[in-house]
Amino acid sequence: MRDTRVDHPRPAEARAGFWPGFLATFRLEIAEAFRARWFAAYALVFFGLVGVLLVFGLTESRVLGFTGLSRTLVTYIQLTMAILPIFILVTTVRSLTGDREAGVFEYILGLPVGIGAWYAGRFVGRFCLAAAPVVAAILGAVVYGVVRGVAVPWVELGFDIGLLLVLILVFVGLGFLISTITRSVDTAQTIAFILWLVFILSLDLVLLGALIRGRMAVEGVVAIAMLNPLQVFRTGSMLLFDPQLVLLGPTAYTVFDIFGRTGFMIWSFVYPAALGLAAALAGYWFLRRGDLP
Repeated sequence: MRDTRVDHPRPAEARAGFWPGFLATFRLEIAEAFRARWFAAYALVFFGLVGVLLVFGLTESRVLGFTGLSRTLVTYIQLTMAILPIFILVTTVRSLTGDREAGVFEYILGLPVGIGAWYAGRFVGRFCLAAAPVVAAILGAVVYGVVRGVAVPWVELGFDIGLLLVLILVFVGLGFLISTITRSVDTAQTIAFILWLVFILSLDLVLLGALIRGRMAVEGVVAIAMLNPLQVFRTGSMLLFDPQLVLLGPTAYTVFDIFGRTGFMIWSFVYPAALGLAAALAGYWFLRRGDLP
């Protein structure tokens, strides 16, 4: 009797290795972004922002001891803190949620690409897309300063770029987490906006109200503030150009008592990076648990 059975490969065997799938997904994410309008607008915002700062002559001004490119970096960092998080969140949460609404997940599951490689490729691709215009714009300002013979604070520049990268990482991770736990683009964008609003309010208003109404100890308020990645980024960027944190007033003494200057700089890098990666891994867990058979 003829055996007509066919041995079908298991899904894990049918899929390619991790790196080929990762690289294919990464290239696809980059190619799609170049065809999308959001990336062009995103890049234009930051290059335009640096251009405006240079046109108004911030590189040659002397204000409160900031000379050369120092004031340009300070202004750019503060403006970036307000623009970058909401821009990343709103565009990132559409990534997986949009695929789910369009029914692309079923198509992806039939491709010879592992779900882990696909998720990692999209995450790394989105991080690179979010970081490239921000870093390229600030490097463009540095080139302009060098050509004009303006002093460049190289150490502060390196730390600023590092802070920007971990800030991007944390919000890309949060965006992927939101995108995996929501079922519609509208819901995902609403949650992203509320999360951004909570972070913004926690910078000053909410914490000040808790201190006044609840009579909370200053140490407790500072500890809560240091869980807000925006507050960590803001304080870390201030510490580069203001070693005594004069702009924070008496709160600076509490920050130094808890962390110390070196300890806080380490915290400003490690905490946002760990939070962003943890959010991305949690998103992958929810994706495997909720969307896959």
